[in-house]
Amino acid sequence: MKNETESLTLEQLQQQNEKLEQQNTELSAKLKWYEEQFRLAQQKRFGASSEKTHPDQLELNLFNEAEVLATPEGQVPEMEKVSYERRKTSGKREADLSKLPVETVTYTLEEGKQICACCSGSLHEMTTETRSEIAVVPPQVKVIRHVRQVYACRHCERHGLQTPIVTAPMPNPVYPGSLASPSAMAHVMCQKVVDSQPLYRQEQQFARMGYTLSRQTMANWMVYGAEQWLMPMIAEMKKHLLQQETLHADETTLQVLREPGKSAEATSYLWLYRTGRGVPPAVVYDYQRTRGGEHPRDFLTGFKGYLHVDAYPGYHKVKDVTLVGCWAHARRKYDEALKAAPEAKGNPETVAAQGLAYCNQLFALERELKEASPEERHKARAERSRPVLEAYHVWLRQQKSRTMPKSLLGQAIAYSLNQWDKLTAFLKDGRLELDNNRSERSIKPFVIGRKNWLFANTPRGAKSSAAVYSVIESAKENGLHPFRYLKYLFEQLPQLPDPQDLKTLEPYMPWSSSLPDTCRMP
Repeated sequence: MKNETESLTLEQLQQQNEKLEQQNTELSAKLKWYEEQFRLAQQKRFGASSEKTHPDQLELNLFNEAEVLATPEGQVPEMEKVSYERRKTSGKREADLSKLPVETVTYTLEEGKQICACCSGSLHEMTTETRSEIAVVPPQVKVIRHVRQVYACRHCERHGLQTPIVTAPMPNPVYPGSLASPSAMAHVMCQKVVDSQPLYRQEQQFARMGYTLSRQTMANWMVYGAEQWLMPMIAEMKKHLLQQETLHADETTLQVLREPGKSAEATSYLWLYRTGRGVPPAVVYDYQRTRGGEHPRDFLTGFKGYLHVDAYPGYHKVKDVTLVGCWAHARRKYDEALKAAPEAKGNPETVAAQGLAYCNQLFALERELKEASPEERHKARAERSRPVLEAYHVWLRQQKSRTMPKSLLGQAIAYSLNQWDKLTAFLKDGRLELDNNRSERSIKPFVIGRKNWLFANTPRGAKSSAAVYSVIESAKENGLHPFRYLKYLFEQLPQLPDPQDLKTLEPYMPWSSSLPDTCRMP
């Protein structure tokens, strides 16, 4: 009896061989994909997070980077001969100290010791020696008692039927019925939002300062302060946003424990909207239960202009806008592909290196145009960026068929092709930006804080946190000191006849020129 192999025909063997080769190719591609994912995960966990490209790395003749970076012919770098080293004490240190209050401590000799050891004559002051130190005064908790006098007329008390009583005016409290002061409420908010200190850690800090202040009380302060005084300002900030012609948007996750109809492990979202360049900065966070595209659609109702976004398709639901893509995301795909392929590191001939070089060329031009006017930037992009884009698009179509779609490199190429209309939209207006990093920088403080306080307890608390983040991040963008600005708001807003009237809030907005200098950073 012939064995099974001998009974197969040549054609069947060829088919079997082709099938095995196909399986081998698929398994090799799958193995390569897993290796890429493993190396990328290791790099994200242990490696540097910077995406900067070293100037000596990935040089391509196409962009003449070597010629641009090299020292021009005939020009010799200036040489300096150093004969000794010493610590530089003037300049920056004195400039830094000039911004601080100064307390001077003077040391003198006792009168009986001001005698010359040689001739017993009197010593006189010849000069002084000075040493500077920086001292830290830790925060302290103190009680402020507001006492106002009540006045009456003695003549009316003796002879009149009624005695008029006059009470001295006193500022309205920021939170009636509580011990919260404007400074205490501002301190709790800034500790959580600016310094990412959860309320339970603040509770411990207050205990060390000699006062027991529970985290529940601080949470009540934050919710009341946000709802009563900050949310009306958020409405004015939103109005300011919708009047602009260019905006940025982004979103990130948030866990809310007690959300009706959802489990404690379910994911909610915080959406971010902010202004672009050239206008008074405003940053607004918006808490929502889901990541649905109806949320940016509803929030941006009435806005007509350019919206910088990432690749999330939910933004397509926003009507009457032109979506502008993010080249930082496109560049990051190639950077990840290089980091996941050690053999490609430093090799400018790899496909990933070529894709990264195209992106670098665009960013290099944007750095040159940083101080240009919108009109100059628009013209320069048409003359210099457009040819790079056209060459890059041809290159993308050529590489698509040569690359495994599921590999990191294949995903990088597919990202640029799929987002092409949005990635090239920046050519339409000189006010537009090459990336959406402006919104990513604004949402980063929330992401960092989330790693410390982890979650919000209720939707009401999530909305309040969003309001506090909005005001503080807008204040920082406008060069304000967060604590001093919040303290000023909590002192002034309770004194307004109608704090809900948006017209009366304009002098208190983060971009207002009427804010006192004490609210501004030194």
